[in-house]
Amino acid sequence: MSPVSLNRLLSSTLKKPRLVFSPLAPPSTLQITDPSLYHRHRPFSENPQSQPPEIPFLKTPTRTPLETQFETWTQNLKPGFTPTDVDTAIRAQSDPDLALDIFRWTAQQRNYKHNHITYLTVIKILISGRRYRQAETLIEEVIAGACEISVPLYNSMIRFCCGRKLLFNRAFDIYKKMLKSEDCKPTLDTYTLLFNSLLRRFNKLNVCYVYLHAVKSLTKQMKASGVIPDTFVLNMIIKAYAKCLEVDEAVRVFREMGLYGCEANAYSYSYLVKGLCGKGRSGQGLGFYKEMKGKGLVPSGSTYMILICSLGMERRFEEAIGVVFDMLGDSMSPDLLTYRTVLEGLCREGMVDKAFELLEEWRKKDGFMGEKNYKSLLNGLHFVSRQLDTVFRASCSKLLDVRGDSAAASAGEEVAVASAFQDRDNTIFPMMNVDCLTT
Repeated sequence: MSPVSLNRLLSSTLKKPRLVFSPLAPPSTLQITDPSLYHRHRPFSENPQSQPPEIPFLKTPTRTPLETQFETWTQNLKPGFTPTDVDTAIRAQSDPDLALDIFRWTAQQRNYKHNHITYLTVIKILISGRRYRQAETLIEEVIAGACEISVPLYNSMIRFCCGRKLLFNRAFDIYKKMLKSEDCKPTLDTYTLLFNSLLRRFNKLNVCYVYLHAVKSLTKQMKASGVIPDTFVLNMIIKAYAKCLEVDEAVRVFREMGLYGCEANAYSYSYLVKGLCGKGRSGQGLGFYKEMKGKGLVPSGSTYMILICSLGMERRFEEAIGVVFDMLGDSMSPDLLTYRTVLEGLCREGMVDKAFELLEEWRKKDGFMGEKNYKSLLNGLHFVSRQLDTVFRASCSKLLDVRGDSAAASAGEEVAVASAFQDRDNTIFPMMNVDCLTT
């Protein structure tokens, strides 16, 4: 290239204007024109719907209080934290979801593994917070071997499963795993939870026999493992036998209570009395009732009423009346059926006047009888007495016809017939003893 050409090239380059590039101002310093002004001056040919949407400026995402607390606690956990540190952090949380998040986050950290203490803590928090599905998931992890086992952890898991209808069988799976372990054998609390769960299913008589087999097996395993039952557990066993009307077994367990250093309480006697009365052995039930009263124990209202009705149905009215007075003396009120069983039973035995007298006396002693129940009982007694009067007249006419001289029957014969019907040993209802009148 010649010197002249080189000079021309340099001079043309120097004559061009210099371009200055200014950096883009930050979004916060930009001034945006009002959109209404923009739409006001745009051409009419433009379609508003065809315009591209305005791009909003990016905002810094706000953290929720739970996220803030989560970051705070995770930052407080220094590297190399232990299960004790995690347990402290979980216990400090009032929100079960936050506690579970901390539990899951720490489990993902290197060189860390949860133990039975942290699992127990988070399971309790989830259950108290009604996070049942999450608690069930953690329980399945423990059963699969996520941590070492311990008695408090397994008992807590059994308690949760016993309280959930669909996890009832799972509770016994955990119990079987405890039986097979070397250092986590079932305790008295374990058997208490299982017995209590079984007894809650003793609703119907046919169902009772299904679960009674489980009660028997559990009792044998408890004795074989050397666990000494307390009064509460023995009462549940007595109740199971009594519910299924295996009263001899119930009495046997009752007699064995002293061998374990346990003393029978009001529940022990009440279960026996109910079972014996349900079996038709009200006399033996009355014996346990008297033994109970002799120790100063007070039966439950249902025990009182079952015993009264059983004695009344066996026509042991004097004893039934005495139990009614005992019940009223303990500030308890029999129900309408119990009153009717005794009072109407007395009427059918020919003791109508006594039935009316007792009704008035019990009305004064029973402050809970009420006017409605009193009138119902009174009307029932009048109805039964009218029925008896009708049957009495028809039976007298029939008996006098048998004599062949019903029209000319003497007053002495009528009195004899009436006295025969009032004789308590003469079972005229439903069958009449005609021989004593026709001879």
